[in-house]
Amino acid sequence: MAGRGLTIDGSIAREGALSRVPRAFGGVVDAARTRIVEAFGDGRMHSAYLYGSIPRGTAVPGVSDLDLLLALHAEPTEADRRDATRIEHALDKSFEEIDGVGILLFSVRTLLSERERHDLGFFVACLCTPLLGDDLADQLPRYRPTPLLARETNGDLSLALPGWRRQADEASTDKHRRGLCRLVARRIVRTGFTLVMPRWEGWTSDLVESAEAFGLYYPERAEQMRAAAERGRTPSADPAVLRHLIEDLGPWLAAEYAAVHGEKALRP
Repeated sequence: MAGRGLTIDGSIAREGALSRVPRAFGGVVDAARTRIVEAFGDGRMHSAYLYGSIPRGTAVPGVSDLDLLLALHAEPTEADRRDATRIEHALDKSFEEIDGVGILLFSVRTLLSERERHDLGFFVACLCTPLLGDDLADQLPRYRPTPLLARETNGDLSLALPGWRRQADEASTDKHRRGLCRLVARRIVRTGFTLVMPRWEGWTSDLVESAEAFGLYYPERAEQMRAAAERGRTPSADPAVLRHLIEDLGPWLAAEYAAVHGEKALRP
């Protein structure tokens, strides 16, 4: 039976669609499509995708960012990255509806590789919405909320913690601290959700729902995860908030994740 982000056969449903893009963001998406074609329509690009709150239909004008993924025929080059950066800056400058633009670049070979089958492959098939080109999801399997998927999506939290500590120590402005708080809080909440995902038997990208699902199985940490979900939506510049996420909840979660699901396979 369908429910909790699953299809009728129990596989994870694709969470976004162009039909769900809020009207306020229609011009942003159209401009993104045009600029991507202008920059990458010379044969380098296989396909382009939206992901995040805009294709899920939950974006807030002036608050949400625009997230894009480009699948290239070859491995991304510095020239590709420069072109992507120019698109990011142009869109962010042109539209008050968005607060930042991020473009991920990967080769088709990487996205379809066996190594990435339950990480980037899952990301494309279930969390990305086709914008341009042929959909790579047609070449990927149906995914279910299994321990394997949990391990390969978020089983590397421990590797992120040292970098976050360094960034927190180096953050010199409230803007930097809020940006880091948002990133860390969202990653922790999503990792907390995938920790319990196989037992919850479903999928969600909603931060509040993710925290509530986590709390069903770890009631002693439920309030901390709810607070992290709130910081993921309204980040704080308070260094104490960052310290709590990075030095308390994060390390505990990384250790529990490794004990329950094991660690993600190492990437080169």
